[in-house]
Amino acid sequence: MGKIVRLSPELANQIAAGEVVERPASAVKELVENALDAGARRIKVVIEFGGKKLIKVEDDGEGMTAGDAVLALERHATSKLTQLEDLGAISTLGFRGEALPSIASVSRLKLRTRSSGESNGVEIRVDGGSSNTTKEVGMPEGTAIEVADLFYNVPARRKFLKSDSAESTQISRAVTQLALGYPNVGFVLISRGRQLLQCPPVADFKERFFQLYGERSDLVEVKKEAAGVRVMGFVAALVDQGRSRGAHNIFVNRRIIKDRTIAHAIHAAYGEASVKLRNPEVHLFIDLPADRVDVNVHPMKAEVRFLEQSLIHELLRRALGEALGKPTSAQISNRIKRTFAEPSVHSIPGVLSSTVSTGHWSTVTDVFHRADRTVNSANQVTEGSSLVQGIEREEIPSEVSSGAQPLMPLGQFRDTFIIAVDNNGLVVIDQHVAHERILYEQVIERLTDGSLESQRLLEPMLIDLPPGQHQALISNSSHLERLGFEIEPFGGDSFRISAIPSLLALTEAEQAVRAVATDLDGFDSGKEVVNVLQHLAATTACHAAVKANDRLTQEKMLYILQELRRTDYSTICPHGRPIVLRLTRQEIEKSFDRK
Repeated sequence: MGKIVRLSPELANQIAAGEVVERPASAVKELVENALDAGARRIKVVIEFGGKKLIKVEDDGEGMTAGDAVLALERHATSKLTQLEDLGAISTLGFRGEALPSIASVSRLKLRTRSSGESNGVEIRVDGGSSNTTKEVGMPEGTAIEVADLFYNVPARRKFLKSDSAESTQISRAVTQLALGYPNVGFVLISRGRQLLQCPPVADFKERFFQLYGERSDLVEVKKEAAGVRVMGFVAALVDQGRSRGAHNIFVNRRIIKDRTIAHAIHAAYGEASVKLRNPEVHLFIDLPADRVDVNVHPMKAEVRFLEQSLIHELLRRALGEALGKPTSAQISNRIKRTFAEPSVHSIPGVLSSTVSTGHWSTVTDVFHRADRTVNSANQVTEGSSLVQGIEREEIPSEVSSGAQPLMPLGQFRDTFIIAVDNNGLVVIDQHVAHERILYEQVIERLTDGSLESQRLLEPMLIDLPPGQHQALISNSSHLERLGFEIEPFGGDSFRISAIPSLLALTEAEQAVRAVATDLDGFDSGKEVVNVLQHLAATTACHAAVKANDRLTQEKMLYILQELRRTDYSTICPHGRPIVLRLTRQEIEKSFDRK
């Protein structure tokens, strides 16, 4: 006798149900999505014992006739699709005709529905997918579905459910996400007589977001549209120091999904501002034509596939970058080049060596563009020709500069913080992280064009490193050369340093190399080159920047404030530390009881 047997329809349905109904929250999601597809304006969800004992979903949608209700409980029966071509542009949340029969096969289900225009409704009971009873009932237009004793006939699945509170949390999260995606629909969620969620219908996404999350000053708005794709929502600000991992609500055509392309774009956008690993809170809506996205790629419809994957990635990355503070393409195109000579002051430590002979203000960007620069020793730099009197600089875009008065430094606090003022209030700036941000962006800009300039040491420096860091430096020698380091093995665990980046002071060289070696030792072997260079640039900028307890002149403070204003991301340093603490005019007046 053969080993292969045909499974009974009941067993096959229960196995198939496991792909659709993973837990009570899955059942709630499927039932609510059906209500939304039916045009419901108000949806009420009632659960008991985390949905294990009871799930009840009521809606005021279009309802079903008696014949449609019976058919809806059969597998692969749906009103969403009629032909194969419909799969190419799905605009509804449901389309497979699996949810109701799957739920009915692993529970005791009662379906009550009344179509518009019908005098009576119909009630259908299904017990484990095997027995049906049908009768007429009186009820308002719409549909009410009760799911009792979920997985009562599938003990293998039921024993893996979490506690009642954990399952209730998952249901609350699912209903919250659906409510966020459909602000024009009212939602109510009740658990064991206690109301967990109540959201009356509102006009738009912003009002619904306020209903669910309240006033969130730690989030920034995202809004961009291009190539027939629209992106909108809210994401965590760069200076947010809250939870290491925030909520991720990603909607594609109002369908909650998880997608690697989108996740990578989010991390790439935040990675441009900081090398700190983050899983920021995001609430994003991506809308595009239905024929440019395939939603039929996952049993639970939790994933999608984009027709133009690279377009979605780039559009989302740019949208988030602009929201987080990076200048828009329009602002960049409107920047005006100008030539000027700065007043004579001493260079800031870390921008140039203290013995660079120049009578003019010099930034690291200026030094990068001096092709005739020659290095005579570890501590002395001379120029092959006279210094450039006027350096081309990019002005702040007129759109930005017109609305904000530049910060004016008042002085230092404990030689660590710059105290400044503008027309909006008082500002405290951490001088080290502010200067670190300035140098980091200048270094990254230079690396995109080639390599940093080096200053050769008159007497090479020898350092010993642990085996892991030793190997990390050898494996990344090409990256170090681009950054301006000239480092080579010198026997055993020793390295000889012959040159360092021109922006580093000699006193910082050894500490910077050790920090770079530590960073590289922690990298995965498959790390992208851009990530390696970003981390190395951040470490180098950190060691080249002014330090806490460094006394600055008025001109040096003014320089930091002006250059900080020109950076793409002026709120955090490359390592994610906040730069600015602001005390607004309103806060000051309130403290003095002024109205």
